[in-house]
Amino acid sequence: MTGFEIKGRKLKTALAHLASADTDLARSLLEIGPPPSRSSEAGFAGLLRIIMGQQLSVASARAIWDRLEARLVEPTPGRLLRLTDHDMAQVGLSRQKMRFARSLAEAVKRKTLDLEALETMEDDEALAALTAVDGIGPWTAEVYLLFALGRPDIMPAGDLALLVAAQRLKRLKARPRPRDLLELAEPWRPWRSVAARFLWHYYRKAPL
Repeated sequence: MTGFEIKGRKLKTALAHLASADTDLARSLLEIGPPPSRSSEAGFAGLLRIIMGQQLSVASARAIWDRLEARLVEPTPGRLLRLTDHDMAQVGLSRQKMRFARSLAEAVKRKTLDLEALETMEDDEALAALTAVDGIGPWTAEVYLLFALGRPDIMPAGDLALLVAAQRLKRLKARPRPRDLLELAEPWRPWRSVAARFLWHYYRKAPL
């Protein structure tokens, strides 16, 4: 299942709101332009890929995912649960990631996590359902809602790149804490997801 993307007229509306709500963001939009399109696959495979990428560089996460996907052929809970520890170690998974992958597969297989039902839940309810699974913390759940389900008002405040970008954008002396970023992001509602996408873009593109 393909992830949803905030784009086109909706993206323009969101960026116009953000620019009117925050002069620093408006200035930076003029400097580096809007964030690029980006979405993730929804469903088991998409969520598993986000979990596999936790605390890894983009390149390392992609290499591990490519090897895991090649081993599974089709990423499904049943196929993953048939892999041995040796199989998983060969594709580069740590013991912790093995446990997290199996926890997700078991939850989806037993329907204790209904991924299709997430699409009709409110944000808080969906986040609670996701984080009830071992290995899915707030960051993973928020990134899934943002990029796979296209929720418009998600702010993964624990993301290091977002915190660094916010410090640079707002010219702060110290890096904000996650709760500081949430407070700073209040004027960005109801488009905090687009603001987060812009901060990632700013982190990569804005001059130091």
